[in-house]
Amino acid sequence: MLLTIRAPLLSLLLFTSVGSAMADSAALDALSSKDAAGGLRAALSKGVDVAVSQLGANNGFLNDPKVAIPLPAGLEKAEKGLRMLGMGGQADELKTTMNHAAEAAVAQAKPVFKQALQHMTLSDAKGILSGGDGAGTAYFKRTTSAQLTTNFKPIVTAQTAKLGVTAKYNEFAGKAAQLGLVSSQEANINDYVTAKALDGLFSRVAEEEHQIRQDPMGQASSLIKKVFSAL
Repeated sequence: MLLTIRAPLLSLLLFTSVGSAMADSAALDALSSKDAAGGLRAALSKGVDVAVSQLGANNGFLNDPKVAIPLPAGLEKAEKGLRMLGMGGQADELKTTMNHAAEAAVAQAKPVFKQALQHMTLSDAKGILSGGDGAGTAYFKRTTSAQLTTNFKPIVTAQTAKLGVTAKYNEFAGKAAQLGLVSSQEANINDYVTAKALDGLFSRVAEEEHQIRQDPMGQASSLIKKVFSAL
C-alpha cells in the first residue's frame, strides 16, 4: 500500500519540478535578446561597481575580516624566524601594506570588467542567466583573471616596495616554501598579494550577484527587475 501511495506522489513531484523548470525557461525565452543581455550587463556592472568601490577604498580590505589579507599561515607560525630577520616589529606594518596594496590594485579593476561585459556574447548571456547563482562571477573569472593579474602585479609591487621589506620577505618565505610551510606562490609577496586581491574581489562580486538574484525587485534598475524576476 505504501509503494502504491509513493509512486503517484513521486510522479507528482517530478511533474511539478519539470513544470516549474519549463515555466522558468518559458519566462526567460519570453524576454527579448536585447532585454536579456541589457539586464544582465546592468546587473553585473552594478555588482562590479559596488565590489570595486568597497574594496578599492582606503582600508577596504584591511577592515573587512572576510577579505583582509593575513601573512601566509606558515609565516605566522614562524614568528621567531621573522624576528631574526628583523621583521618581527614590522609584521603588522607588513600586513597593513599588503592590504593597502590590494586596495590600490582593485581600484584599477573596473576597465577590465567593463571590457569583458562589452565582449559578452548572446550565448554567454543566456548561459549566465540560466546558469544559476555564481554564473556571472564564473564568467568574469574566466575572462578577466589573466588580465587582472597582469594589471595588479605592478601596482602591488610598487606598494609593497614602499615598506622596503620585500626582499627579506621573499628570502624568508622562499626558505619556508622549501620546508613545505608555504606554497611557492606565497613565497613571493607580490604573487601572494595579487592572488589574494583577486580572491577578495571575486568573492565580493559573487556576493553582489547573489544579492541581485535573491532580490531582483529591490534593484533600482527596471531592466534588472524585469530580467532577473523572470529567472
